[in-house]
Amino acid sequence: MTQMTIGTGATNRHRLYEDALAMLLGAMLVSLGVVLYAKATLVTGGLAGLALLVEAAGGPSFSAGFFLLNLPFYLLALQRLGRGYTLRTFLAVALVSGLSWATPQLIRIEQIDPFYAAIAGGSLMGIGMLVLFRHRTGLGGVNVLAAYLQERHGLRAGWVQLGIDAAILAAAALVLPLDKVALSLVGAVALNLNLAINHKPGRYLGVT
Repeated sequence: MTQMTIGTGATNRHRLYEDALAMLLGAMLVSLGVVLYAKATLVTGGLAGLALLVEAAGGPSFSAGFFLLNLPFYLLALQRLGRGYTLRTFLAVALVSGLSWATPQLIRIEQIDPFYAAIAGGSLMGIGMLVLFRHRTGLGGVNVLAAYLQERHGLRAGWVQLGIDAAILAAAALVLPLDKVALSLVGAVALNLNLAINHKPGRYLGVT
């Protein structure tokens, strides 16, 4: 479980039900962002972006692709980040995959402006990821690989992740119109701004 700093310097741990509710909320937000991206035919970074790209190219659905693409990375997560993190990540990935499949059955989006989808979808995914991060849960894939390469081979994790994300967006240019690729970049900025602004030490104090 994650450890959060209180204003007085004391610490408090999230309870199991808090972790479970946060995982569900984070997965719901990420999956809703994914649904907006899929409707507007946009992509993002990481394995989520790769799964969206595969779906846009006529391959398996995002829900199936995202779940399957993450499978090889759980061993790395288990070795480097421990059993608890790996289990939470597996559950979060399964929830995002399942909810991404179920959400279009629950809400019907007939039309969406691609620019709005990029901003809203990217922001929803960023906020959902932030919720998961606060409870020591991730969405596997590229983050785990980048951390592993940094630890084993000294490659900077940030640069590794940036390079993989850039490669996914470059591949998107072979499948999607350039305006969709440009809007995907806008969405990536929205996603990362939400993380950069809110995911800072000392911001999460747990008190008002």
